[in-house]
Amino acid sequence: MSTAGLFAQSLLIGLSIAAPVGPIGLLVIQRTLQRGRAVGLATGLGAAVADAVYGAVGAFGVSGVIHALQGARVPLALFGGAFLLWLAWTTWRSPPARQAASVPADARGLAGCFAGTLLLTLSNPATIFSFIAIFGALGARGPVGSPWPMIAGVLVGSAVWWLLLSGAVGALRERFDTHWRRRVNRLSAVLLAALALWQVAALAR
Repeated sequence: MSTAGLFAQSLLIGLSIAAPVGPIGLLVIQRTLQRGRAVGLATGLGAAVADAVYGAVGAFGVSGVIHALQGARVPLALFGGAFLLWLAWTTWRSPPARQAASVPADARGLAGCFAGTLLLTLSNPATIFSFIAIFGALGARGPVGSPWPMIAGVLVGSAVWWLLLSGAVGALRERFDTHWRRRVNRLSAVLLAALALWQVAALAR
């Protein structure tokens, strides 16, 4: 398989894994409405980098890391659930922005949003098994030279989705008044809490 073809397929994989609306998607939408496109994009890029990290583990087949993640499944799930509940609580209590932010978010705020979603995505090691299965299927179709095009494709595909989502929500931001932004905050908080409880309950299966 050519390097360009491998990159293109991995880009589509990264895009398809990022696209389903989950806790990160909710955060990107809510933060974009509340604080602007830059904050929404920084939130999504944290997930994109985490996807690339897990994609790298899957592409290189680092067995020691995979076994460690399997052994840490419970504490990681509990950490992720607790983090989601904290995000739900802060989102519920967050007052809706009365107008679009006129001052860009500072570097510290953007870094905090990036780091938070990076940790949240890394706390879900089930993602790595998706990459192992997908990359294994790609490898079975033909010899793969370097795994780097696969990793780069996942990163770019995931980042493109978050860029599109934050851009689209940002373009519609002015149409949401304070009342609707409060509704979005409350709905996001409820869904985040539900996802947290589902993640913890899944441990009992």
